[in-house]
Amino acid sequence: MTLGNLVNDASFAEQARIVGDAGVEITSLAYDSRKAGPGTLFFCVVGEKRDGHNFAAQVVEAGAAALVVERELEVAVPQVVVPSARAAMAPFAAAFWDDPTAELKVIGVTGTNGKTTTAYLAREILEAAGIQTGLMGTVKQVVGGVEEPVERTTPEAIDLQETFRRMIGGGDRAVAMEVSSHALVLHRADRVHFDVAVFTNLTQDHLDFHETMEEYFEAKRMLFEADPGVRIVNVDDPYGRRLAEEFECLTFSAEGADADYRATDVEFDSTGASFTVAGRAELRSGMPGHFNVANALGAFAAAQALGVDAEAAAAGLAAAARVPGRFELIDEGQGFAVLVDYAHTPDSIENVLRAARRLTAGKLISVFGAGGDRDKAKRPLMGRAGGALSDLAVVTSDNPRSEDPDAIVAEVAAGAREGDAELLVEVDRHAAIALALGRAKPGDTVVIAGKGHEQGQEFEGGRKVPFDDRTVAREELRKLGSPA
Repeated sequence: MTLGNLVNDASFAEQARIVGDAGVEITSLAYDSRKAGPGTLFFCVVGEKRDGHNFAAQVVEAGAAALVVERELEVAVPQVVVPSARAAMAPFAAAFWDDPTAELKVIGVTGTNGKTTTAYLAREILEAAGIQTGLMGTVKQVVGGVEEPVERTTPEAIDLQETFRRMIGGGDRAVAMEVSSHALVLHRADRVHFDVAVFTNLTQDHLDFHETMEEYFEAKRMLFEADPGVRIVNVDDPYGRRLAEEFECLTFSAEGADADYRATDVEFDSTGASFTVAGRAELRSGMPGHFNVANALGAFAAAQALGVDAEAAAAGLAAAARVPGRFELIDEGQGFAVLVDYAHTPDSIENVLRAARRLTAGKLISVFGAGGDRDKAKRPLMGRAGGALSDLAVVTSDNPRSEDPDAIVAEVAAGAREGDAELLVEVDRHAAIALALGRAKPGDTVVIAGKGHEQGQEFEGGRKVPFDDRTVAREELRKLGSPA
């Protein structure tokens, strides 16, 4: 494809000025200088730490055919001058890959908590109904039935559009994807044709990026402004109610509110939840907790919006496997329950502990911390939730990144002291998990929160140490079960 044709096909001609030969052939797109080579159109994206314009000479030397720039550079290749190289990536990538989401049925799920579970369940329902479906999200992506690792919840636009095209090549007819607020603000999800948009909830998180809750909400709202075919929102959440008032939406409620998909007769046990969706179906989900009932309702409604009938959707939901690291049961034959969950916000900590309490005959023990280089204001709030809802709260390190782990733990512990729980502080996460498990008695429940599916702990300088809460829990449980 020539550079000129790509600019025209991207419907970007009015915002772009081509300097040099518009007839040069473009065979690949890149925003990472390490991936630039012969035939590449390189996007000089201006980021928080790096400016892609500074790598222009390097990518030209590597064979790049042309650059997308925000200011004209002295280089020997054609340039496309645009207001924002980042904003240009999505339209150029969609055009380069022949607009793949025009061929896929796309479910986009946004919200603070529940995105992963809702997207997982939606995919499981569609797959059970005979619709081969891809997945994009925090834990993994599935392309043509093959699991792949992920670097971020929603990939950059170039990677995103290329993945959609690979999905089609692999036989996928639909995709369920998480859509982060960062992705919406940073234009990663531009030019995606969303058939269904689902809103789960909005609670405090990412205020290091968005600064205020209103700004955070406005970021999420962008998905609903993007003219999806069907909008589906959780009206148990006040921000969901705001969306329902502003847009034409289907609504759902796990708490009995008036909604198109309203859960009634909700019952929980250790294996999940059973409930009725008024006038539609009797549902069974393998994940307990009202918050997971809400996730199941969102997935069920999304599948129905794509034409899956209620009976088939109910069967798919009942057969769905639990999501890795989401209220995941760790069983090594011990006499108490151990649950690992990704909960890393005040609201999600509260939801997980309330759900665990309903299943606990004895004491509820929690292990949690907070990440570094992220929203600091939520740390004491997370501690307060853990201290109020646990019998024993063990505050520990999460992903400290560039911050002092002891300082982060102290901020979380300060909030935990406001509750009635017995409080223990152990900065070493492995030791904290061992401590909590060692205190557990038959009938108790231990909730290990914060990292869920993650398989590493992040420290200063980008250093990542292998660490999986589930693996550590199993190792320590086996030690407890071994004869002295």
